[in-house]
Amino acid sequence: MITHTFSLTLILAAAIAAPVAAQPVGAGPIGPGPMGLGPVGPGPGAHAMRLGLLGIDADDRADDLYDEGREAIEEGKYDRALDRFNRLIELKSNRTDAALYWKAYSLAKLGRRADALGALADLQQQFKDSRWIKDAKALEVELRQASGQTIAPESQNDEELKLLALRGLMNSDPDRALPIIEQMLNSASNSPKVKDRALFVLSQSGSARAREIMGNIAKGAANPDLQLRAIRYLGIMGGADTRQLLADVYRTSSDPNVKKRIINSFMVSGDRARLLGLAKGETNADLRGAAVQQLGVMGAHTELAELYATETSIDVKKRIIQAMFVGGNADKLIELARSEKDPQLRRAAVHNLGLMGGSRTGDAIKAIYQSDTSPEIRREAINALFLQNNGRVLVELARAEKDPQMKRAMVEKMSIMQKSPEVTAYLMELLK
Repeated sequence: MITHTFSLTLILAAAIAAPVAAQPVGAGPIGPGPMGLGPVGPGPGAHAMRLGLLGIDADDRADDLYDEGREAIEEGKYDRALDRFNRLIELKSNRTDAALYWKAYSLAKLGRRADALGALADLQQQFKDSRWIKDAKALEVELRQASGQTIAPESQNDEELKLLALRGLMNSDPDRALPIIEQMLNSASNSPKVKDRALFVLSQSGSARAREIMGNIAKGAANPDLQLRAIRYLGIMGGADTRQLLADVYRTSSDPNVKKRIINSFMVSGDRARLLGLAKGETNADLRGAAVQQLGVMGAHTELAELYATETSIDVKKRIIQAMFVGGNADKLIELARSEKDPQLRRAAVHNLGLMGGSRTGDAIKAIYQSDTSPEIRREAINALFLQNNGRVLVELARAEKDPQMKRAMVEKMSIMQKSPEVTAYLMELLK
């Protein structure tokens, strides 16, 4: 029986700890700032500090801004696109040249011709070897030809008509349409939007010639955006010949972004064998982890278990454990949480069990807590039950726990749990 004094001590300790534990970074709002962070002062340093606190890689943030900007262009929201590309340029990432091009494109659509020419000049001066130079020069010519005219955002009729005609020709006479598409893709006079749409129309053809044209684009015979789109469309097209083509591009490319997109395309096309081969043989641990992740999306339980048994990198093994969670392989995670010798990996397995539903893994986590003697693993089990909001099992463990520190850790978690009748009743008992 817990004494009245000890009960109050537990509750007070939980109240003191709650403000920190209640809001892990990114869990919910604590005031102004992104993802629940408190206010951070303005400026690049503060932005970098935010990213660091959130655990967000600068390259990932650059990718997010780029995708948001391109999506805004597709929707005709050029002011929003301009904002995203300006923020991306400030990051000084490996996407700066692309951001400058799309900034100029957005400015042109907003009728700000002089500003657009200035952005193109910055691109051509700062990135003389960029693969965006060809498209930048084509856009510059178009802008200079339109000197004295206002380029309104809605002035896209010619492009739309061209694309509609191309689609109709592809349906009625594909042999005639294919060389026209190839010419459009290679021409500097066509906008990136037209090239994107032409590539999509090409992907709807199952002919060998269409695959060959897309293969050339995928190998780098165009700007980086178009190359990545071609790889994506090839993955959707599927087929043994297409998968072999992607494998050839992967083997010859030195660009990690291209390789990651191909790994994703292997997942889309259902190519488990090649993903498994990359997960085993790729020397770059990040790419090996990307292949592992896609195997998890595919629910490749057998392949992931095989990989785990042979993998030597702790970081990659952690990604395999995460992939097992993504694939829903609770049985294997329970096995690893019980038998894995490495404490880091055992903790990772317990943590990922906590991300699964309590009805599936709650009792297994309880058994792991009761059988494991490591304080770190037991604390991870407590946190896993907290992540599940599994008040029932936490209360059961707390009632039986003799170690004051472990009981306090449980009560701390209970004090910030919501809508758990078992927890509410137990905390009321402690207060009596």
